[in-house]
Amino acid sequence: MSAHFRNIALIGKYQSPDVVESVLEIAVFLRERGVSVSIEQGTASSIGEAGGYPVATYDEIGAQADLAVVVGGDGTMLNTARRLAEHAVPLAGVNLGRLGFLTDIARKDALQKLGEILDGRYSEESRFMLDAEVVRNGQRVFHTLALNDVVVNKGELGRMIEFELSIDGEFVYTQRSDGMIVSTPTGSTAYALSANGPILHPSVGGIAIVPLCPHALTARPVTLPDSCRVEIALLPPHDARVHFDGQTRFDARAGDCVRLTRAPLSVRFLHPQGYSYFAMLREKLHWSASPRHN
Repeated sequence: MSAHFRNIALIGKYQSPDVVESVLEIAVFLRERGVSVSIEQGTASSIGEAGGYPVATYDEIGAQADLAVVVGGDGTMLNTARRLAEHAVPLAGVNLGRLGFLTDIARKDALQKLGEILDGRYSEESRFMLDAEVVRNGQRVFHTLALNDVVVNKGELGRMIEFELSIDGEFVYTQRSDGMIVSTPTGSTAYALSANGPILHPSVGGIAIVPLCPHALTARPVTLPDSCRVEIALLPPHDARVHFDGQTRFDARAGDCVRLTRAPLSVRFLHPQGYSYFAMLREKLHWSASPRHN
């Protein structure tokens, strides 16, 4: 057993019976390796009696765990990353979802790859987050973190919204569109990609702003330094809906300002030995295979 990982927490897709078998199998494997195992409270509720393993809240996991293994899809990883960011607990993901950009360990390889991580054969990667707040009449009315993206859109309205974009206090433009995506490199392969945004390598210190169906052909995605402060001010009479990682939302009013900066916190991901970002992109995005050599 690696001396670095004495206490490991297991976190599964919330209220999903599909994860029960996988979580318990991993728990047995880790215990056999001499690791102390706990199961996150919501995950344990799907298992029932948690299989005899200790149950822990996210705060307890943050205080006690040396590693959190997330079993599910990217949505489960995004939620876990935000909940544990302040504790700097490293995360490893076992994919039970569809794409698995963040949960990169295949289910069939889970025990082998986790064993390699326990043996110290892994690489660590840090991903930055966005600090997001909504300001109304000079007062903060909402605040959260986002690992993937923050999306300002028209919500259920059948028309476009209008807003002003400012960078570091400088007015950039007024835009009429369905909204705007502000994405980290992590989120550049998510919603922003479907809106023709750029793919940003995780090591790039950049923030992508990607218009959603703009009413101007010249409104193009722009990549900014991650030191920038992005502000999106809603112009009357348009209300809007703001989504954070596609999981948390806030109903903004005309006149509100969505203010985004790089968060001081980051997320630590552990990848098994041999992990390749470009190999992951080839697989998930169905890029062509390597050319044949005759």
